[in-house]
Amino acid sequence: MSIRQQIRTFILTNYLFTEDESALADGISLMRSGIVDSTGILELIAHVEETFNIQVVAQEMVPDNFDSVERVAEFVSRKLASV
Repeated sequence: MSIRQQIRTFILTNYLFTEDESALADGISLMRSGIVDSTGILELIAHVEETFNIQVVAQEMVPDNFDSVERVAEFVSRKLASV
């Protein structure tokens, strides 16, 4: 399963309570659309750290990295490439 698919599945299952892939577009803002709130973002970060064995530092906890499936997948890919 790709990084993007793993993140998408986590969000669909834990925040939208569905397995319907069409319920979430990769580019949609998770916060503006109300899918996650600030606590949800922290849960998403914890999931990413555990699943991909990376550490997210405070400076990286910004919307540019965590506001959509697409952005999270790109962030994780960058982190994995730098180890």
